[in-house]
Amino acid sequence: MNCCISPIQKARLAYEPKLPAALRAGANVKCEEGAKQPAFADTEKIAARFPNTSNMPLLTFAAGCGAKVEKPINVAVILSGGQAPGGHNVIAGLFDGLKSLNPESKLYGFKGGPSGLTDNKYIEITAEYLAAYRNTGGFDMIGSGRTKLETPEQFEKAEANCKALGITAVVIIGGDDSNTNACLLAEYYKAKNAGIIVVGCPKTIDGDLKNAFIETSFGFDTATKVYSELIGNIERDANSAKKYWHFIKLMGRSASHIALECGLRTQANVTLISEEVEAKNQTLDEVVTVIADSVAKRAANGENFGVCLIPEGLIEFIPDFKVLIAELNDILAHGAEVYAAITENDKKAEFILAKLTAKSAAVFASLPMEIKMQLTMDRDPHGNVQVSRIETEKLLTELVKNKLADWKKEGKFVGKFSSQTHFFGYEGRCSMPSNFDADYCYSLGFNASAIISTGKTGYMSSVRNLTAPAEQWIAGAIPLTAMMNMEHRHGEDKPVIKKALVELDGAPFKMLAANRDKWAVETSFVYPGPIQFFGPSEVADITTITLVLEKGK
Repeated sequence: MNCCISPIQKARLAYEPKLPAALRAGANVKCEEGAKQPAFADTEKIAARFPNTSNMPLLTFAAGCGAKVEKPINVAVILSGGQAPGGHNVIAGLFDGLKSLNPESKLYGFKGGPSGLTDNKYIEITAEYLAAYRNTGGFDMIGSGRTKLETPEQFEKAEANCKALGITAVVIIGGDDSNTNACLLAEYYKAKNAGIIVVGCPKTIDGDLKNAFIETSFGFDTATKVYSELIGNIERDANSAKKYWHFIKLMGRSASHIALECGLRTQANVTLISEEVEAKNQTLDEVVTVIADSVAKRAANGENFGVCLIPEGLIEFIPDFKVLIAELNDILAHGAEVYAAITENDKKAEFILAKLTAKSAAVFASLPMEIKMQLTMDRDPHGNVQVSRIETEKLLTELVKNKLADWKKEGKFVGKFSSQTHFFGYEGRCSMPSNFDADYCYSLGFNASAIISTGKTGYMSSVRNLTAPAEQWIAGAIPLTAMMNMEHRHGEDKPVIKKALVELDGAPFKMLAANRDKWAVETSFVYPGPIQFFGPSEVADITTITLVLEKGK
């Protein structure tokens, strides 16, 4: 790591994360087994697929005596999937927890994600090496990757590599897909008595890996605060210049938690929630009308500016758009070569239109050419449209402009409409973790070492009661299978950890719904400013509005 660091980096390296009371004496904890936890859904199918790791009890930890264990424990750790603030602190907590069990314990970081475990690319993480990464953002300590661990061949390679280093536990830090793979790995090793424990840690800025025992995934707090600062800056600029509507797309393909949290934190004029659009069966035109209505009402008050927040995956939740995408995937799966040979965009569009159903053809025809081409560009490895590449913010801007032009002809709109578009994604994934995420991530890692000390496998590190001070957080573990259900993917049923979508009857969404008519018309902007690392707890240690509302605080 570069020895020339900024003053804030130097200060953050010195920060000492807080731990739950149960972990303060070390990772050799007292373990209480609670009720057995069946699968989230499809219990019989999950139990049949995971006979050795299903229906295991919930674990809750209490402080132990601090005694060392007799033998050192060697552990592998991997970062899997996209970056999220706090990943380095999970590793730091894991390292410190292992050393609390036995100072001779070793931690091996496998490089580049899951493939590092199978390709045997690793580094031993020492205290000196780790010192440069504590409380820092990013995953650059060992890197990450998206290789899936799901085949016996991969499991065997990983086992051989672990045994060569005397590794008896693997910690996988990742999201729902990564922890699904952790569950498969745990089951495989348990079935053959391989002697390798597998533990998961909940990571994703999207916020869609959560339940009663995983109150939030790490990184969500930091990322939404970073995005909210940027949105607040734009709101301040809009309120100063008074001439632009800003359309801001935010990360979150499968769920709208980021958009919801940022909407609550900044009180943007319009915050679209994909899950609501789907529940109400709204058409693309109806979504456009919601935005245009806010523009028109604000213009009538002389305010020709505003801010609209858009979840990344919105178009997949619009029913008529979802049908269109499915038809496009099918058309291009069978006619990719013919389509690729066409050079002119107009001809490409004609080729597609001729093969669509009448309803989908009408939707496709209404789109700007740029969006038509984005919808038909190269597919992902599974043959599906790459939604993240579709500039939904530009699509909505164009369609709102067209609708307002029609309304102006009819005398329904008398203002001006000028727009700017933005996409906030990478800006939030590698930020220095907030105090909350620094503490939470460190606790998750330390807690993972406690799980290992119990000899349990197939569990996810769980730290809850997160709206209380850190010493009151509850440390424990939830079986990975308890979060699973069966989903039909690529022609077959597969066990996967269920994604947590925005609950429309939940307190966070209800708070948005109760205020959005006012925010749509009035300038009610809130300017959150940057993350605060120092100062009183109510400034430096606050967590998300979402979590506070969900906990009824």
